[in-house]
Amino acid sequence: MTTAIIGMGDIGSRLAANLARGGEPLLLASRKTDDARQVADRIGAGARAVSPEEALAEAEVIVLAVWFDVIKDLFEQWDGQVAGKILVDPSNPIAIDGQGAITKTLPEDQSSGAVLAGLLPEGARLVKAFGTLTANTLAEAAHRTPRAVEFYATDDEAAGDAVAALIRTSGFDPVSVGGIDQSLRIEVFGDLHESNLRTTLTEEQARSRL
Repeated sequence: MTTAIIGMGDIGSRLAANLARGGEPLLLASRKTDDARQVADRIGAGARAVSPEEALAEAEVIVLAVWFDVIKDLFEQWDGQVAGKILVDPSNPIAIDGQGAITKTLPEDQSSGAVLAGLLPEGARLVKAFGTLTANTLAEAAHRTPRAVEFYATDDEAAGDAVAALIRTSGFDPVSVGGIDQSLRIEVFGDLHESNLRTTLTEEQARSRL
């Protein structure tokens, strides 16, 4: 399957580097074309900068490494265009307040994963993944021994298997927390998010917490 990452911020660019290190060919896209080109040039062979429209047309798996509100807008724009495609949501519903603190932009009992599931374009398949660790940890913990865990959630088993394979390629062990209704656990302030754990987990440690 062809994999695209849309969004070349801290998470998107680090995930691209990790996947490329694992040998995954990638399409990289951003609203700022130069950002995708710079990341592709830095990664080298196997990464190609494209427009978001080209990524949407060519890829079967699309990682949306952009803000939660941007994903909501994209879902509205893409209605009817992404049937059968796997859309990967790493988002956290957060903002920075006037004191520089991270605050949640949704009610405490709501997750971005569940909200996006309700807005999912017809025929698309949603997986919550790649948003449980900070960009720094993605850089430092990838491909180490013993492997650290990346959690994911989905209601589509086959889509989950495809994203679990990407998690392995990126240098982490995949652990499912269940359906999209469990997204709250792996978003910021959730019990399985790095912001709460203050560390990474091995697969054995992770499964003991499920």
